[in-house]
Amino acid sequence: MQLGRRSLLLAAAAGTATTATTAPAAADPAAALSRPRGPVVIGHRGAAGWRPEHTAASYSHAVETGADWIEPDLVPTKDHELVVRHENEISQTTDVAARPEFAGRRTTKTVDGRQVTGWFTEDFTLAELKTLRAVERLPAVRNRNTVFDGRERILTFQEVVDLARRLSKAHGRTIAVFPETKHPTYFRSIGLPLEPRLASAVRRNRLGRRECVVQSFEPTSLQRIAAQRLGVPLWQALGTTGGPYDLVSSGDPTTYRDMMTPAGLARIAAYADWIGPDKSSVAGSSLVADAHAAGLRIGPYTFRAENQYLPARFRRGSGPNDFGDAFAEYALYYDMGVDAVVTDFPDLAVTARGD
Repeated sequence: MQLGRRSLLLAAAAGTATTATTAPAAADPAAALSRPRGPVVIGHRGAAGWRPEHTAASYSHAVETGADWIEPDLVPTKDHELVVRHENEISQTTDVAARPEFAGRRTTKTVDGRQVTGWFTEDFTLAELKTLRAVERLPAVRNRNTVFDGRERILTFQEVVDLARRLSKAHGRTIAVFPETKHPTYFRSIGLPLEPRLASAVRRNRLGRRECVVQSFEPTSLQRIAAQRLGVPLWQALGTTGGPYDLVSSGDPTTYRDMMTPAGLARIAAYADWIGPDKSSVAGSSLVADAHAAGLRIGPYTFRAENQYLPARFRRGSGPNDFGDAFAEYALYYDMGVDAVVTDFPDLAVTARGD
């Protein structure tokens, strides 16, 4: 597939290199994760553009094609084990809806103030979840990935850590895990808090700052992790509308937009090392410079190759799922001086970084 327009990349490469050498280094708590060859490439749920997300195949493909970190989203089981799924509702990412033995588990819950109907990880033991098989979450967009449906089991966080270490050894470089605590306020409310289990796993595996970065959209979740003194960098994810659910539920009116002001970034810098805004919040703004001025690194999400996820000027062909000029978009953000990109297509991000 033609993704073209390398001339933009060549123009951006010089700008990216300049930015990398001038980004603030003083008091940078994530210095051990710095890299000489440009922004960190983070495999979003692995290589979700090429394989069903959060599977061993997805993570392995991400690393084989150059990803530096791999991202497992964490949700708990009924017996309080941490497994990796984009959401605790799993009808879109597993074959649970086709399993007659679990038909009675379908229910409706309120998660982060929103009613959701389906099957939820917290209603299954780990042993039960292990009988399910992963499927492509976006079959209408990534039909090619459906060929892998049914081939892989749900992974635990421990299995992802073990896989990252095997891949690190095989490829001769350290692959970091980038876990996200999903819906932490909700899970605390039902007696399945994520942070103690995650902290225990970090300690048990002796994960250092080169091997683990913890992220969340909820500041209080990161602050709970910070209180554990694990010595790993923390990443404050930022949405586009409203505010973090932990703040909303406590009556705090702070919005994500407030958090991206210089004053908000200074508050984040008191407990975190990175911010991860939606890429739309970065374009045309001073957010990269403001984050660096606050002593924070910045890694926008989520980069994808399909037209529907690209700015209009980078779209090619007529279909929303046709690949556009993804290289030009990476060049644009690398030239802005971002410190990382979170992507469904780590191979494309690595190619763009090399150019």
